[in-house]
Amino acid sequence: MRDLRAAVATSSALLLGSTMLCTSGAAFAQQSGTKSSDDIVVTASKREQNLQDVPLAITAIGTERLNELQVKEFQDVVKFLPSVTIQSLGPGFSQVYFRGVASGENANHSASLPTVGTYLDEMPITTIQGALDIHAYDLARVEALAGPQGTLYGASSMAGTIKLVTNPPDTSGTYGSVGLELNSVAHGDIGGVAEGFINAKLSDRAALRLVGWYRHDGGFIDNIAGSRTYPTSGITQDNAALVENDYNDVDTYGARLALGIELDDDWTLRPTVMGQVQKANGNFAQERSSAVARDLQIVQYNPEMSKDKWLQAALTIEGKVGNWDLTVTGGHLRRKTVVDSDYSDYAYFYDALYGYGVYFYDNNGDLVSPNQYIHGIDHYKKSFFEARIASPSDARLRFIGGVFWQRQSHNIEQNYIIDDIADAITVPGTPSDIWLTKQLRIDRDYAVFGELSFDITDRLTLTGGGRVYKFDNSLVGFFGYSDGFGSTGVAGCFAGPVVAGSPCTNLDKRTKDTDFIHKLNLTYKITDDVLVYGTWSRGFRPGGINRRGTLPPYGPDTLDNYEFGWKSSFGPLRFNGAVYQEDWDDIQLSFLGANGLTEIRSAGIARIRGFEFDVGYREGGLSLNLGGSYNDATIRRDFCAIANDQFDCSIDPPGQTNAPLAPAGTRLPVTAKFKGNAVARYDFPVAGLDGHVQFAVNHVGKRRSDLRIFENGIVGNFKAYTTADVSIGVKSDDWSAELFATNLFDSRGVVNSAVQCGESICGDPEGTSSTGGVFYDNVIRPRLIGLKVNKDF
Repeated sequence: MRDLRAAVATSSALLLGSTMLCTSGAAFAQQSGTKSSDDIVVTASKREQNLQDVPLAITAIGTERLNELQVKEFQDVVKFLPSVTIQSLGPGFSQVYFRGVASGENANHSASLPTVGTYLDEMPITTIQGALDIHAYDLARVEALAGPQGTLYGASSMAGTIKLVTNPPDTSGTYGSVGLELNSVAHGDIGGVAEGFINAKLSDRAALRLVGWYRHDGGFIDNIAGSRTYPTSGITQDNAALVENDYNDVDTYGARLALGIELDDDWTLRPTVMGQVQKANGNFAQERSSAVARDLQIVQYNPEMSKDKWLQAALTIEGKVGNWDLTVTGGHLRRKTVVDSDYSDYAYFYDALYGYGVYFYDNNGDLVSPNQYIHGIDHYKKSFFEARIASPSDARLRFIGGVFWQRQSHNIEQNYIIDDIADAITVPGTPSDIWLTKQLRIDRDYAVFGELSFDITDRLTLTGGGRVYKFDNSLVGFFGYSDGFGSTGVAGCFAGPVVAGSPCTNLDKRTKDTDFIHKLNLTYKITDDVLVYGTWSRGFRPGGINRRGTLPPYGPDTLDNYEFGWKSSFGPLRFNGAVYQEDWDDIQLSFLGANGLTEIRSAGIARIRGFEFDVGYREGGLSLNLGGSYNDATIRRDFCAIANDQFDCSIDPPGQTNAPLAPAGTRLPVTAKFKGNAVARYDFPVAGLDGHVQFAVNHVGKRRSDLRIFENGIVGNFKAYTTADVSIGVKSDDWSAELFATNLFDSRGVVNSAVQCGESICGDPEGTSSTGGVFYDNVIRPRLIGLKVNKDF
């Protein structure tokens, strides 16, 4: 069960790291209703536009609103993005989904790319296993673009795109801000935040912006005492040396340096360098078994930690060619993650159920403890380039188009270790590996894209777009055991080592394809403040490699979106919404197959029908905001163990049984049918200061854990949960203070659940072992109470 590395190794780390924003710099308004809709500026269409004029379902949250909503981690942002769902195990391994387009992938390093693209300013930062864990300080806004964004944003923006837009250097003056926070998490420890920025005017045409942050998150999971005896050897293992309360604390620090240079009235250079280090201890799940459900407790038998370091550099050049706008941008990202995680459940259950402990012995032939743990080192490199040109935005006929290239590599090293095993069963070149994964994965993307808009009348506009793309993806290296331990590993090698650190090569596969996707939109402005639109668009996700030798590469999947939406403003009231149908074809479903290796199969076709809405009201000091989404997401054909052209599970390939895994009509996992949020805020004068009180509530409905019927029955559904946040504070022109509480009623909302091997083994549905199955439920952060102060200068 080796490919559950993402579900086990990453469960030893923090949920996504982000934080609240405290800044006095120029801030864009937000769709949450704290300013008039006229102030909402977004770049979703790769032009600056008023949000209410963009015929697209967008939620935009700006600097001030992020601060008001107590955003400390990405999960806090997702609470207020009605169309977005998060599934998280730890830093760098969180997946986000739009509109129910989720199949429950296990996010393995050799499996599918995400269905949602993430951008930092102009650069795509969606790595093979998810987006970066960016601390969200000094962001101008977060834009969530629902529905396929393939024509402008390309691969992995099949279901939607999230853009993190930073505050740029400002030539208007020199100013800055510092913020401090002290907080305490319920059932846990003390945490805090220190962050600040300075914007320095260098000249009338140049400015520099330096941003820095440090955050300590107190732990809230206890590793409690436990012991287990391996049946075959009779060896007893305990975790006495690792028992600790609140052992999942996290330290995050980083910086961003941005320079803005106006060469003249038409040309601007914007180089940026940004980096972050995040060190997380312990595990971020609570344990559940058939015998007991533990509250914020776990029993782990090996040390667990993760360290995530990344550095990103980007350059954007903007200028004029005649009266056309030219943008040339590129960047490079390097990232290294080191993860240590417990894997003893795998060892115990295979021994308890099948007697596997007999295979683990030392050089004297004596049995050793089959206890396993994982040491993983992953290196990522990502480079991209885009050049695009746009005609004048006030012309009747408008064009935007360009070329795109990106290359992302992932050097994968996963050491599955059993201490003191014999040399004969140790993977050659390793100290004590029973299994080694040492591979190099490269994903390449090339595209030409464009959109053309024509104003048929002053109020009716037709837009057509397309993207011709090519992907070219490869996976090479080694995975498996030593030559004396099974046929998967050295026994399957056909060449010497290609990837440094591997004993030989038993995997070398490549897949590529070229295709075209489209977009068609018709927009009608009923009045200056009301528009309606209809969109037919398509998104795609590249295909990739099934590393099991008997399986072919998996092809791309596509999403067709049929959407009717509206944007409207009536004085202090804003009402935006959309209804849609999305047809998801050739779904890439990844799961643990035979011998615990991840397999990607086509689950056929799914259909998502739903609607989303955003209502905002502001009058005087009172602001109200209500958002929600409903998604009825089901597969339309039976999902079979072995995909075939007929999608008929009764048709068995020669020598194989094509069992039904989920019948037509089964709901897609991860996403609730309904998700909603509401925010009420009242601003009022108090003793010459500006005071406020705010209350927010968020609800996430019940969700399936797995598309497959049998496995979902073992793990169980995720229950619905509701959270509430409250804050009260005062501010003057240059300082602010606020007392707040998030998750006020201490909900235990589950965002993911994992086992250390296949559900039928580590979930132990037969109850063969003495403890039953062991599941690890990642929960939202418990109640957090804090005080924060901010000073502008």
